[in-house]
Amino acid sequence: MNATMIETGDNVLISPDLTGMASWMEGIVIEIENNTFNGIVIAAETKDRNVFFGRKELFKTINNKETCLQ
Repeated sequence: MNATMIETGDNVLISPDLTGMASWMEGIVIEIENNTFNGIVIAAETKDRNVFFGRKELFKTINNKETCLQ
């Protein structure tokens, strides 16, 4: 997982362990919960409007923020 902190609205990749698909799927973080028993739990929605949730280790951030070099 990337070292950056995941925030609501971030684009993420969702693990096949959650989706049941052969590869990682893209989604957008819609909710982040600090669960007493499971730690940080993330909910992300895919383009086809399916919602997947699980521990933060099952998500990877997509680096889509541009860096200004000027």
